Amino acid sequence: SECVLCLQMSWSQVFHTSCLVLLVHLLCLEAVPISLDKTKVNQPEDKASEPPPSVDTGLHYDRYLREVIDFLEKDQHFREKLHNTDMEDIKMGKLAKELDFVSHHVRTQLDELKRQEVSRLRTLIKAKQDIEGGNDMAVDHQALLKQFEYLNHMNPHTFEVEDLDRLIKSATNDLENYDKERHEEFKKYEMTKDHERREHLKTLDDEGRKKEEEHYEEMKKKHADHPKVNHPGSQNQFKEVWEEADGLDPEDFDPKTFFKLHDSNGDGFFDEQELEALFTKELEKIYDPTNEEDDMVEMEEERLRMREHVMNEVDTNKDRLVSLEEFLIATKKKEFLEPDSWETLEQNQAYTDEEMREFEEHLAQQEEDLNQKASDLQKQRDELERQQEQLNSQKVELQQAVEHMERLKTQKVEPPPEVHVEGNGQHYLP
Repeated sequence: SECVLCLQMSWSQVFHTSCLVLLVHLLCLEAVPISLDKTKVNQPEDKASEPPPSVDTGLHYDRYLREVIDFLEKDQHFREKLHNTDMEDIKMGKLAKELDFVSHHVRTQLDELKRQEVSRLRTLIKAKQDIEGGNDMAVDHQALLKQFEYLNHMNPHTFEVEDLDRLIKSATNDLENYDKERHEEFKKYEMTKDHERREHLKTLDDEGRKKEEEHYEEMKKKHADHPKVNHPGSQNQFKEVWEEADGLDPEDFDPKTFFKLHDSNGDGFFDEQELEALFTKELEKIYDPTNEEDDMVEMEEERLRMREHVMNEVDTNKDRLVSLEEFLIATKKKEFLEPDSWETLEQNQAYTDEEMREFEEHLAQQEEDLNQKASDLQKQRDELERQQEQLNSQKVELQQAVEHMERLKTQKVEPPPEVHVEGNGQHYLP
């Protein structure tokens, strides 16, 4: 993908060609269904230059990130420097140094934005400390401070070069780990689902267990019974989209026209969301939300697998975008014209037997810890109840003593003689 785009492009489009491309395409792009005027298919109209609505990156500082981008976009000097800065220089922090030349008005807005963000984080961290401290849990101060990595919290008042540099590096690093974290979450989801199924079987008698197992196998078989899935990113797969989604003759398939039709924001690149939109027809062969046997969480994992595969094959400069040039080169390869068959999720278990064993051991340890905590809490409760009973008993005795003294006063009876203490013994005065 090219690193330099024309100045007329929006901030988000320019950011796409920098090391922050991963950040902004998650931030500012969202694939949408394509509505075509088939009479103009050979001359696709230019798309509007306005960026599509922003989508949440999932980062806990997403709002701060988007607002910083919005403010910097308003500064012409910064936009021009971005235009002339290549990817490696951005990674080295050279772009961040241009913040010194941003207009006073924009800097003032960034200062206020940072003050608000520091205040927000301090409030959240204080609340977390109160909760964990109240539960007698050790507060991990290092983990809490780690949440400040994307800004310099030692200077909570002004937005400086270091803040922009930290924001660029943190967002890039966090979003690069996005797919990895999604895979791990899916793996846990699958293991939890299998664990709960097996635990449920333990609660059934022999006949019930047999019926449940038969039903499970039947659902697996039904799910696996689907039309052939085309290899993602292959000629066959794209031709099917061309014919069924675009309504065009597969014999007229043209890679360049196909690219322009599905470059939904018209920036000259396929971002990850635009690529994922191309796999909808394939996914519909495998998954139907109305079918008991089809899991929509698994469908999204399959979509992610397809997108990652195409990116690995086509995105030669690894900027997580596919340029028109990269796309056209890929369409000439053997893998595009004569692809191998595609193995779907049901053919590739998300976890190994060893991972499942470790997962269940972890669950068992968690259950043991919870049981121990419950036992400790019960003991504390019992002790509190015992102490309360003692207090109640003492209260009754005290009340009885007060009542006795009141009766003595009413009857004008002399109180018991005073006790005279002499030596280690006690004697009543005669």
